[in-house]
Amino acid sequence: MNPLTLLFLFIFSLAADGQGSVGVNYGRIANNLPSAFKVAKLLKSEGITRVKVYDTDPAVLKSLSHSNIKVTVDLPNELLFAAAKHSSFANSWVQRNVVAYYPSTQIEAIAVGNEVFVDPKNTTKYLLPAMKNIHAALVKYNLDKLIKISSPIALSALQNSYPSSAGSFKPELEPVIRPMLDFFRQIGSPLMLNAYPFFAYESNADVIPLDYALFRQNNGVIDAGNGLRYFNLFDAQIDAVFAAMSALKYDDVSIVVTETGWPSKGDKNEIGASVENAAAYNGNLIKRVLAGGGTPLRPNTNLTVYLFALFNENKKFGPTSERNYGLFYPDQKKVYDISFNVVGSKSDRENRLPVADMSVSATGESWCVVNVEAGKDKVQRGLDYACGEGGADCHPIQPGSTCYDPNTLEAHASFAFNSFYQKKGRVAGSCDFEGAAHVVAHPPKFGKCEFPTGY
Repeated sequence: MNPLTLLFLFIFSLAADGQGSVGVNYGRIANNLPSAFKVAKLLKSEGITRVKVYDTDPAVLKSLSHSNIKVTVDLPNELLFAAAKHSSFANSWVQRNVVAYYPSTQIEAIAVGNEVFVDPKNTTKYLLPAMKNIHAALVKYNLDKLIKISSPIALSALQNSYPSSAGSFKPELEPVIRPMLDFFRQIGSPLMLNAYPFFAYESNADVIPLDYALFRQNNGVIDAGNGLRYFNLFDAQIDAVFAAMSALKYDDVSIVVTETGWPSKGDKNEIGASVENAAAYNGNLIKRVLAGGGTPLRPNTNLTVYLFALFNENKKFGPTSERNYGLFYPDQKKVYDISFNVVGSKSDRENRLPVADMSVSATGESWCVVNVEAGKDKVQRGLDYACGEGGADCHPIQPGSTCYDPNTLEAHASFAFNSFYQKKGRVAGSCDFEGAAHVVAHPPKFGKCEFPTGY
C-alpha cells in the first residue's frame, strides 16, 4: 500500500475516536475529470469518509449513496436571491436536493453560498434570509437536528488578522456578521471558514518564515496581545477569527475550516507554490489536526478541516496555482505522496506523541515532549543528558516504576524531557535537546503515566 493511501486510511479512521477530522473538497471546474461513480470509488478506496461539494449535482449525490461518506452540499450564490425571497423556493430546493437523497446519501451540512461577502454580484443582503428559509425547510422535513447550516467566509472578512489577538471583522460587515452568528448560536451550527496560509506567505515571504507556514520545526511567534505562542500560521489565522467572534461576544460558536490547501504549481511570482511545499503543508496539517486539540485560543476544541482539493481543475480562472491545488490528477494518479509515519492501532496512537507543534500559553500550563521527527539518535542523546547531568527525575521510568510502561524511547524521553523542563521553571530554551523536543499545551498521554507540571 502506498504512503498516500495509508495517509487517507488513517485520516478518516480517526473521526470515531474523538480526534480532529479531515475531509476533502470535490470541485469540478474541469472538463477532464473522472465520472462521479469513479470518484466515489476512489474516495472509498482511499478510506475518505467526509467530502464537500459545491452544488447538488444528482450524479454526484447518487454516486455517494450507501458509501458511508458524510457530505456537505452547497446552495450556490446565484440562488441566494430566490432562496431569500421565496420560502417556497427554499422548500422545493431542500426537497429536491436533500430530502430526495437523505439518508442513503449522508448529507450532514448545507453551505449556503460561498464567500458571499466578496461575491461581485453583491448578494450579502440575501445571505441570512436565505439561510433562515433553508433552515425552516429542514424543520419542515424534520432534518434540522441532523443537518447543519452555515456559510463559508473568506479570511478577507477580517479588518485585522495580525496579531491574532487583534482579530476583528470589517465594520461594514458587522450588521450581517452579528445576526448571522446569533443565528448559528440558536441552531447550534459552526461558522464555516476558508483559510489559506499560502496567500499570506506568498505576499509576505520576506517576513513570514516558510517553516512557520508549513508546520515545520520553528521557534514560534508570541502574540504580544495575549501571551500565546504560535508555531504555525494556520493556527494564527484561525485564532484571528476566534478573536473577532469573541470581540462580538460569540465565544460559543465553533469553526469548521471548509477550505485550506497549498498549490503544487504556480506562476513565477507565486512564491512558495511547489510540489514539495504542497506535500509539506497538507501532510503536516493532517498530522496537526489528527493530533487532536484546538488552537491556542481554543485548545479544547478538536478541528474539522477540509483540504482543497481532490483534483487539479483545468478550467479554473486566475493564476496557475488555481488549477493546481489537487491531491490527484484527473487520471486519478497522485500529484505527490505524503509521507505519514503515524499509522497503527488505537492503543498505539494513545501512546504516541502528536507530531504537530502545539501552541502554549506564556502563563498557563505546558509540557515538554519528544519531537518524533528529530530522529532516534537525537532523542537518545537528549534522554541520556536529561537523566544524567541534566538532573531530571528519571526514577518513574525505571523498570517496575509507574511510568516504565509503555517501554518506548519516545515515552521515556518525553517524561525525562518534561522533568528537566519543569525543573528549569519552563524557561525558554529548556525544551529543545538539539531539536528533539518541543512544548505542548495539552497533558501528554503515554499509557497511565501522568506528567508533572511543576516541582
